[in-house]
Amino acid sequence: QVQLVESGGGLVQAGGSLRLSCAASGRSFSSYTMGWFRQAPGKEREFVAAISWGGSRISYADSRFTISRDNAKNTVYLQMDSVKPEDTAVYYCAATRLSWLSADKRNYDYWGQGTPVTVSS
Repeated sequence: QVQLVESGGGLVQAGGSLRLSCAASGRSFSSYTMGWFRQAPGKEREFVAAISWGGSRISYADSRFTISRDNAKNTVYLQMDSVKPEDTAVYYCAATRLSWLSADKRNYDYWGQGTPVTVSS
């Protein structure tokens, strides 16, 4: 089992950058595929990015975002560049034991509480 805690959200101007972090507890963090999702008010939770357990495989919904992980620190990151007002949402990290990079939130077993991101125009 793994527990996830996101941080780094906040208010940012359009065109700016923000880096989100997700700290995981547990000794088996490196065995999980990790993902980032987001949910805007009134909308479904949607896929943002995913990274394999070793970091060699990555999947993105948007090339403005970069996912990375540091298994020594039990942390996964989401670098958000050139942000837009439509990126405003609560951002969640999630973990799955599946080996492929799923964009389906139903395949993720563990979720953090989310960190809000607001992009002003």
